[in-house]
Amino acid sequence: MLRISTIALALALAVPASAQTIKLGAVLPLTGPAAVIGMQEQRGIQFAVDEVNAKGGVAGHKIEMLFEDNQAKPDQSVLLFNKLVDLQKVPAVFTGYSGPSLAMAPLAGRKKTLLVNGGAQADALDKASPYLINTIPVLAGELEVLANYLVADAGKKTAAILFENNAAGIAGRDDFLASFEKAGGKVLAQEPVPFGDTNYRPALLKLAATSPDVVFVVITSGTPQLADQVRQIDAKFTVVGSTFFSDPELIANPNAEGFTHTQVLINAPEGMAAAFKAKYGTEFDFFPKQYYNAATVVMTCVEKLLKDGKPVTGENLLAALKEIKTFKGLTTTVFNTNTAATQINMNRINGKQDNLLKVIAPK
Repeated sequence: MLRISTIALALALAVPASAQTIKLGAVLPLTGPAAVIGMQEQRGIQFAVDEVNAKGGVAGHKIEMLFEDNQAKPDQSVLLFNKLVDLQKVPAVFTGYSGPSLAMAPLAGRKKTLLVNGGAQADALDKASPYLINTIPVLAGELEVLANYLVADAGKKTAAILFENNAAGIAGRDDFLASFEKAGGKVLAQEPVPFGDTNYRPALLKLAATSPDVVFVVITSGTPQLADQVRQIDAKFTVVGSTFFSDPELIANPNAEGFTHTQVLINAPEGMAAAFKAKYGTEFDFFPKQYYNAATVVMTCVEKLLKDGKPVTGENLLAALKEIKTFKGLTTTVFNTNTAATQINMNRINGKQDNLLKVIAPK
């Protein structure tokens, strides 16, 4: 097993005169409604790359990141993927959000380019392409944990669903519906909201009228506004969700008191978090940590290829990932399939803190 920490061994080597810069790509939403997440993802990748380059690169080779802005649009993502692969010859492309990732997945397979998703969780990502890897679990496994906790541990028997009307939201709705009813609960109602729309009041009022114990929410942005509007309608239900509730603005919002959610485990040393904040002026939160972790997974595979004297291609990166299998980074990620298995926690927001309720080990 080769661990991410072994990168440090290569970093101590002097940079050979013939060492070439290795270019990697990323297609992320850097403007538009999804930019709040996309910018965090970009910073996580760049922070990892800068950290490695400052120590000499990977096995003496500097890493250069080429970022492209897709505004979370699938059609734009395809054009930018082709640009990076055909013109810049990158062997790997980082991606975020389910729709764009699914749009690029067939191209990744045809062009044998490693497509690396560190944040999207739609179930279709699990088998979208042999060349698409997910360094975070897909939503089905996470929501099974949530549903079992709500019914068995919290005694919540009825639910309603507020979901974003896109690939990620629809997948989340379907997964929660199936898992909650399998656990013995009943879903009373469901309401969609358009992507980018932060006026949830009409949908919340309709759902509240069914008197559910909980309302499961699957949206990719706008959670602080959601908390404010839940409080404004004096809701009697408990709001529940997935890892997307790890938004620091939501946690700091007093109206989010009692929000309960699953949390894919990922930690960072205190010194690293402080360095990130000093550099970017923001906290080292869930998404930058996930993409830092994804970047170190890829760079560990790059290191193995360089040490083995093999060219850094998408095909070889995928083979190296399968051979290494277990990566010890900010969290342990185990690739038994193209989707990593990690620890999942149950958390509740209280007193502007995200507090641990229960630990669920990976299966």
